[in-house]
Amino acid sequence: MFKTNLCNLLNIEYPLLQGAMAWIAGGQLASAVSQAGGLGVIGTGNADASWLKQQIDIARTMTDKAFAVNLMLASPYIEEVVDLTIKEKISIVTTGGGNPGIYMERFKKAEIKVIPVVASLALAKRLVRLGADAMIVEGMESGGHVGEMTTMCLVPMIADAVDIPVIAAGGIADGRGFMAALALGAQGVQVGTRFVCARECNVHLAYQEKIIKARDRATVVCGASTGHPVRAIHNKFTRQYLQAETQGSSKEELEILGRGKYPAAAVEGDVEFGSVLAGQISGLVSEIQTAEEIVMDIIQGAVKIKRRWEDMQCQE
Repeated sequence: MFKTNLCNLLNIEYPLLQGAMAWIAGGQLASAVSQAGGLGVIGTGNADASWLKQQIDIARTMTDKAFAVNLMLASPYIEEVVDLTIKEKISIVTTGGGNPGIYMERFKKAEIKVIPVVASLALAKRLVRLGADAMIVEGMESGGHVGEMTTMCLVPMIADAVDIPVIAAGGIADGRGFMAALALGAQGVQVGTRFVCARECNVHLAYQEKIIKARDRATVVCGASTGHPVRAIHNKFTRQYLQAETQGSSKEELEILGRGKYPAAAVEGDVEFGSVLAGQISGLVSEIQTAEEIVMDIIQGAVKIKRRWEDMQCQE
């Protein structure tokens, strides 16, 4: 019912991608999302090639469907991770944290589809010229590193300006967000925060519970003064960080203050003094579910909305 050109491009049943959360989006989650009909993504973050190889092997033992690898271009291990991705014949990569242009020729030669994350119209146009196959257009409602524009404004601007499939991200967690994204001109969506609360996600239970307990104004943006703003759930760490920013701490001091805080929350479960990266949509996430349950809830929710709209039209 919702098969778009993106589905044909990526050979997936539903135009739904799982966000690439570093540290926690491993092979188990990626394979579960792909098995359910979406596109699972292994998030490499700053991991080295040995970690990625392990996660690829896990995914391939659990599904024979396509999954993607997300490449954080600012990673100190980016060269070895790119080499491994090509060697392992991964068919799709998503990219973040930079411009994938220097790797584009190698990706194309290896017949890898490249889907960068963008947060501005200028970058979107540049990446189309470089040969991107699709792009993830991410609004500032998302968790983790954020841009300045909202999904509602950015997606239609970029959809009007490019001739490749646009995937909307940021503030999407259910069938309503899915349908809204299609109405804005996207051919699919990427969902991150809700998949953090998937049973297959390799994250500490305390992190998931922190998201489930979140309300509408639970998230804040830290690090604006450094030029690398990050959205996370408000806690003792964000209070300390924002106070340091207000008092004029240097970029170096803030970097030291934030170092290691994300894995402290995601891996060790310190959700008060660690950084709980999550999007504004956290207030709509109410339970831990399997990846398949999440995929089907979003798609079935979208179907209900479409049918309700069609019924309304018939009544007129």
